[in-house]
Amino acid sequence: MTDDAYLFLLDDASAQLGVVPAAVGELACMETPAVRAWLDAQGSTPTSPHLRVLPPEERAAVPEGAERLPVPLSEEELVSLRHHLVPEPLARVEEELLAYRDSADGRDGLIGRALAAGVAPHRIVELTGVDPATVTAAASS
Repeated sequence: MTDDAYLFLLDDASAQLGVVPAAVGELACMETPAVRAWLDAQGSTPTSPHLRVLPPEERAAVPEGAERLPVPLSEEELVSLRHHLVPEPLARVEEELLAYRDSADGRDGLIGRALAAGVAPHRIVELTGVDPATVTAAASS
């Protein structure tokens, strides 16, 4: 487990903040007694369009005064959550980076395309599992 992500409730379900937990997949934390009790206390459900989740590094984006609950996510759940937060062009490149874990063919070209598309070097390392020095070398070539 890593730092806690945050579940929170928005007043306006149309706001483009965070990710609806169901979009990320089945999060293990959603079945815990703590989350169930929190949702019950808020008069909400796991499928509410007002319920959102953000990764630990985005916790400052949770609106002031919003009902919130820190929740632990696995590394796999965090990768999926972060993937749902990026714009579509970057999401496609990130999917390629995730697929790269199973193949070494075209590594430098893929890393170069990801950097050119605006994927942060630390995110490339996270998605591919390559050494940070490899990404740095690809960025300078």
